[in-house]
Amino acid sequence: MASPDLEVAIVSYNVRELLRACLESVFRCAGDEGLRARVWVLDNASADGSADMVERHFAAVLVRRRVSNLGFAGGANALLVEGAGERAPLLLLNPDTEVRPGALTFLLEDVQALPRAGIVGPGLIYGDGSLQHSAFRFPGLVQTFLEFFPVNWRLQESGLNGRYPLQERRPWPFLCDHPLGAAMMLRPEMLREVGAMDSGFFMYCEEVDWCWRAWRAGWEVWSDPRAVVVHHAGQSTGQARPAMYVQLWRSRYRLFSKHRGCAYAGAVRLVVRAGLARERRRLAGQHREGRMTEAALRQSLDALDAVARL
Repeated sequence: MASPDLEVAIVSYNVRELLRACLESVFRCAGDEGLRARVWVLDNASADGSADMVERHFAAVLVRRRVSNLGFAGGANALLVEGAGERAPLLLLNPDTEVRPGALTFLLEDVQALPRAGIVGPGLIYGDGSLQHSAFRFPGLVQTFLEFFPVNWRLQESGLNGRYPLQERRPWPFLCDHPLGAAMMLRPEMLREVGAMDSGFFMYCEEVDWCWRAWRAGWEVWSDPRAVVVHHAGQSTGQARPAMYVQLWRSRYRLFSKHRGCAYAGAVRLVVRAGLARERRRLAGQHREGRMTEAALRQSLDALDAVARL
């Protein structure tokens, strides 16, 4: 395709039908909005026939198969190396998303109208239509504490917990520290200057690290609630929850060490250890009350122990 208006890159793992719906939404919206889109899919060693489905039903998609799982950052980087996002703005999408009408146009307009916008995230909604937090402040000690020790819902939904409150949003773009990585429009110039994702983040926090690097390089990060994307959250990572919980904290520790220093990361570890002890007591209580099987309890406790050893 000569001179696409945008490119779309999707890194997928074992979510064939969600990927199908995602691709259908991209091509439908691009067609309705008169946009030329070049679409890439990297299949991270799926076992559900995802890559075959794409090749069979979406002939225009550039499919790349991997024999091993590169993780999200590794998969995205592989597409960047191939040339995705080299010239046209690149929309990086999770396979468990669906683009709503107008979203592609809004995001492209943002990139054109905001000369220092390196990354623009859309507004996200869940599959039932309810609003999902899609923009955040950079994480820190307070957010870590509130994750394990929720004081009350008001604090959970406040800036102290890294939130931009949903009820205070206005129907126009706003600056944020970082969007949720389920969907991000990326400016080619930002990609060339800041570089690819840090593939040391196998899963989680890679978009936070990317945005931190973009801000430090002088680029801005925006969120545009007018551009709506449905996010069926956690469909890939939910296939291995205990393992992904360990991966989450491995990535968070890496993020804090990289951007806030080893002393700060050490303080986070102290909060996490206290939180893990509280979580063990909560799980034991659920087991005693018959709300958790012995096998589920053991699996969850093993995950907590693995986090404690990180």
